[in-house]
Amino acid sequence: MCGRYTLVVEHDTLEARFNARFREDGSESGFSPRYNMAPGQALPVITNAEPETIRRLEWGLVPSWADDDSGGLINARAESVAEKPSFRGAYEQRRCLVPADGFYEWVETENGKQPYRVTFEGDRVFAMAGLWERWEPETTQTGLDAFGGGVDSETDTGPLETFTIVTTEPNDLVADLHHRMAVILKPDAEEQWLTGEAGHDVLEPYPTAEMRADPVSTAVNDPSTDEPSLIEPVETV
Repeated sequence: MCGRYTLVVEHDTLEARFNARFREDGSESGFSPRYNMAPGQALPVITNAEPETIRRLEWGLVPSWADDDSGGLINARAESVAEKPSFRGAYEQRRCLVPADGFYEWVETENGKQPYRVTFEGDRVFAMAGLWERWEPETTQTGLDAFGGGVDSETDTGPLETFTIVTTEPNDLVADLHHRMAVILKPDAEEQWLTGEAGHDVLEPYPTAEMRADPVSTAVNDPSTDEPSLIEPVETV
């Protein structure tokens, strides 16, 4: 499972890493370092529909055929992503890259759950394999016409665009923390994932050798806490 992650680089660094630009239209422009990215938040992704643009989509995929926009799916298992109805269409047509430079996992201890931050040596930015979807709400009539009064008006909150992170079996490092891990794409496979040229062959555990895991403060348990101290290693009891 991948349920919380970080991206603490600056705006320009992120754009240069993925050769993509943030939209300059208010809510989607710019980026500030994030230390505790959580489900339900609008977070940066690069979609196959706009590979030159860094978009903000909500974490928690809502299938296009869902009755409502509740219960977003934050992870998709690599083993079944091509067959499961919730993800099949997105796997075939709507893939994305999810930028990150670390992710959190929790280990059960005698003193409660201890969070760890998993990173690459040097805290380099990487891309997790993702899928995205667009959900359209049903248009409803309001006003007097709804009561037979003859006045037509419509309410439409607009489409909701969401994403999920693909997970796979853990490598040896993450296996000590959790039984699943996010699919981290090798840099030369990122474009192939977006274009659809790459399939299940890239949905493998990333090799352990380049990665490390450090215990961090339990303050990360609160998704509303987002500050630099969260990524600082701590002593464990």
